[in-house]
Amino acid sequence: MEINISNEHLPVYEALASAVRIKIIHLLAERPMNIRELAEATELSSAIMTMHVKKLEKAKIIYTDMIPGKAGVQKLCVLDVDKIEIIFPKKLKQIKEFHQFDVPVGHYTDFTIEPTCGIATREKLIGEFDEPRYFLDHDRVNASILWFGQGYVEYKIPNFLLSSNKPEELEISMEISSEAPDSNSNWPSDISFYLNGVQLGKWTSPGDFADNKGKYTPSWWPSHINQYGLLKYLRITSNGTFMDGIKISDVTLENVGIREKQWTFRVAVNKEEEHVGGVTLFGAGFGNYNQDIIFRLYYTKEQKL
Repeated sequence: MEINISNEHLPVYEALASAVRIKIIHLLAERPMNIRELAEATELSSAIMTMHVKKLEKAKIIYTDMIPGKAGVQKLCVLDVDKIEIIFPKKLKQIKEFHQFDVPVGHYTDFTIEPTCGIATREKLIGEFDEPRYFLDHDRVNASILWFGQGYVEYKIPNFLLSSNKPEELEISMEISSEAPDSNSNWPSDISFYLNGVQLGKWTSPGDFADNKGKYTPSWWPSHINQYGLLKYLRITSNGTFMDGIKISDVTLENVGIREKQWTFRVAVNKEEEHVGGVTLFGAGFGNYNQDIIFRLYYTKEQKL
C-alpha cells in the first residue's frame, strides 16, 4: 500500500494508532481469524473487537469475508497488505543566493573628519591635502581613495531583499589601512564599523603602507604616501560579527535591522580609542585589489526539489 501525508489517508494513521490494532495485525499475519478468535486472543469482548476490526477495514489494512461456521455465518478477517509506504511532500530545497551592491569610496552621504586627510580620483588630487572642506567638492563622487586622521565617513546602501527571502549573512569587503603622516607600516589604528547605528566591532589596522607601489595605484601618485591597504572581510551572521573569520562581537543580523529598505554603514576612528591612527579607504583604481566597498547579502529562498 502506498499512502501520502493527507487527510485522504487519515484512516490509515488512525488505524495504526492503537496497541490493540497493532496486535491484531500481528495475529492476522500468522493466519486469518474470525471476530471471536481475535477477541479471545486479545482478551476483549466481541463487541469491542468488532469496533477495532471496522477501523482496520476502513483503512484497507484488512478485509473481511463472510463464511459458514458451526453456529451460522461468521466474519473472517484477513490481512490485506504486507507493507505500507508513506510518501512525504517533496522537501523544499534551500537555494543560497546573494544581492551585491558596490559603493565607490567617494559616495559617502555624511562625514565628520579631522586632518591629516585628503581625497583623490584616479586622475588627480581633489583640492589640497589636510583640508576637510574638499570632502564636499562636487568631484568627490569620482574619488578612488580617501583618508583622514579621526572621525568617520558614512554610506547609504539600498537593500533589495524580498520578503520571501531569508537573510543568512551580510559580507562587507574593503581595502583599508591606517593613515599616518606620509606613511608608516607600524602605525596601529583602532577602526570601528557601524551598521544602521549599531557598532559591529572594531579592527586594529597595523599600519599605513608605502613600501611598495600599489598594483593599481596610478603612476602620478607620490611614492612616499599610502600605496595600498589590506583586503578585509567583515561578516555579520546569526552567530555574531566576524573579521576575516575571527569573531569581533556578538552583534547578529537581527540586531542591525537587516530587513530595512536601506542601510547606513559607517567607518570611524573614534578619539577615545587607544590607537587613534586614522583610516585610508582604497577604491577601484587604487591599491592592490581594484574594488570599491562591496556589500553582499546572502539569502536563501525555497524551491521544490
